[in-house]
Amino acid sequence: MPTSRPNQATEGEGARTLSYAYKASLISSAQQFELTDAGLSWRIGSRSGVWPYAEIASIRLSYRPMTMQARRFRADIKRRGGGRIAIVSTSWQTVTLMTPQDQGYRAFITELHRRMKAAGSKASLAGGIGTATYGAAVVMLALLAIAMVGLLLRALTTSEFTGALFLVGIAIWFAWTIGGFIKRNRPRRYTFDELPETLLP
Repeated sequence: MPTSRPNQATEGEGARTLSYAYKASLISSAQQFELTDAGLSWRIGSRSGVWPYAEIASIRLSYRPMTMQARRFRADIKRRGGGRIAIVSTSWQTVTLMTPQDQGYRAFITELHRRMKAAGSKASLAGGIGTATYGAAVVMLALLAIAMVGLLLRALTTSEFTGALFLVGIAIWFAWTIGGFIKRNRPRRYTFDELPETLLP
């Protein structure tokens, strides 16, 4: 299997393969993937394999931000009969640097769906996080919002304007980060022809 740099997807002129690689951690080697005529070829450490496109059972796309990289997307791919691999849009470079690979990741995931459709795939295509997890997250978000409003009203009635301003700032940050996560990861189904834009870089 040809080796590609962990921070980009490559596709040679007239080539039949499309490659993508990333490092899941600093101490691990690059996880390498290729779209070939035979199927999705992968190499993770000492393990490797080729999954025919028609044998891929499901794909779940999601938005998974981290402290060091807010723009981080993930595709969880399962095969019929067992087996799961994850493809992430970022790659670890140094202790303090996680590099986004937006263009390469998007091209690879889009082409994977195109080839699966051409192979007559009946895979389940889902976006966002699981329904139960999403529901729990929404409930927690609502409870926190109620608590924040209560604290803000108390600060205003006691003329604690500095505290009120602090709470407003926290609320804005919270809505920007957690709210964005909830909005992007709404559970949904999608088709090969219409991939969810909010779950791709």
